[in-house]
Amino acid sequence: MNLIKIACIMLAIALFLGILTSGGGDEMPAISPEPGNEIVSSDVSGLAGTVKAEEKSEIAAPAVPKTEQDSPIPEKGESKLAGERRNIESKVRATVRLVEAQGKELFPSFREEGSPWFQDDFCILVWTPDGTQVVCPSDPSREGKNIKELVDADGKPIGELFIETALSEKGEGWIEYNWQDRNSSEPYRKCTFVKKASSGKRTYIVGADFYLEDYIVCRNLEACKYTDEPGNSQIAELLNPLSLDRNLELDCSLAHSIIEPGRNTAPHIMGNPEIHYILEGQGLLYIDGIPIEIRPDQLICIPADSIQSTYNTGNTTLKFLIIDQPARSEQNIDFLELKKLD
Repeated sequence: MNLIKIACIMLAIALFLGILTSGGGDEMPAISPEPGNEIVSSDVSGLAGTVKAEEKSEIAAPAVPKTEQDSPIPEKGESKLAGERRNIESKVRATVRLVEAQGKELFPSFREEGSPWFQDDFCILVWTPDGTQVVCPSDPSREGKNIKELVDADGKPIGELFIETALSEKGEGWIEYNWQDRNSSEPYRKCTFVKKASSGKRTYIVGADFYLEDYIVCRNLEACKYTDEPGNSQIAELLNPLSLDRNLELDCSLAHSIIEPGRNTAPHIMGNPEIHYILEGQGLLYIDGIPIEIRPDQLICIPADSIQSTYNTGNTTLKFLIIDQPARSEQNIDFLELKKLD
């Protein structure tokens, strides 16, 4: 009788332990079932195609969820620049999926003008990891040439950067540089997005670019031309929408002015309020006959229709920024007779 009781107790304990360790009925199996023939759509921003996943004989590993990596560039902007960035990235990534499925047989299609890969100012570019240009629809003469030693107008090794960025652990990225076109006298800022594509035993670098100047204005002071102003000052326009060939939706201007020691600007009247921000040097700014001492890191807002003149009273060059709204123009300035400082 005691043996029967002991056996019943042991059975109850075993059943209890089994319930605790068996888990719920909804638990996922340790090995995911092998997927069937998956159809991957690459219909993104004008690039359409379907890629049939290769059948694999071995058991597929459990799917690993993708984690979004932090980007140093915000992706939620609503500007035209943000839209173009997303457009370029989407088209390059869709093209990579097609290249990985169909290989170099697609390359002739990339050269067809009017195709999703070559239209307007957009075209897909392809290189090999050693730097050889494989596809360049906008300039076929570049095909077959090596771009590994390619540098921009400032000597930046952009050829190497294209390759390093695409072959990095991330496998994609942007390169910004100063590009000198053959038919242009001045360099322009350009951005290229590159991504690695693997097709069988071959590896390619797929990319596309756009001109940053189409969306933002970025200028260096040393590239701006100074003009002589009445009196003894010089001024360089850093930004003036009136001198650009496109609409910035902006109605103000920014200029850099310099006055050498012992010299001054001619007295003049601005039809709009004007802001001066002093960068270097010292002097006197006369506003309607009232002298105001000026020094670095000082901002002065000059009322509209005031007579103003700036004198350099120091031993170094006086440098300051001038901000006008509306944008500075000859119609807004009335120069008066120059008088010497007593």
